[in-house]
Amino acid sequence: VQLVESGGGLVQDGGSLRLSCAASGFSFSTYVMSWYRQAPGKEREMVASINWTGRATNYANSVKGRFSISRDNAKNTVYLQMNALKPEDAAVYYCHCPSRNAWGQGTQVTVSS
Repeated sequence: VQLVESGGGLVQDGGSLRLSCAASGFSFSTYVMSWYRQAPGKEREMVASINWTGRATNYANSVKGRFSISRDNAKNTVYLQMNALKPEDAAVYYCHCPSRNAWGQGTQVTVSS
C-alpha cells in the first residue's frame, strides 16, 4: 500500500492550492479516503473524508465552505481543493486510508499573511 501526496507549497493568505494523493497497492475504489493535517505543536486532525463513490463527503468545521475533497477512481487519486486559505491552515497535509491504516509521507502547506 502506497500513498503519495503532491501539490503543497507556499501561498498567500486568501490563495488556493490543490493537493493530490496517488494510491497504489490496494483496491482504491472500494475504500473511504481522508485528508488530515498536522501543524507544529498540534495534534493531527481530520480535514475531510470521502466515501468510495465520491458522493458522500465530510469536513472539519474549520474548512467547511473553503475546502473540497474529490476522487477519481480511474486514476486511483484523491484530491483536496483548498480555497480562501488562511495562515491557520498551514500544516503538513497527509493522505490516509483508514481501513488500510495507510498514510502518505505528507506535503507541506505554508500560508503567508
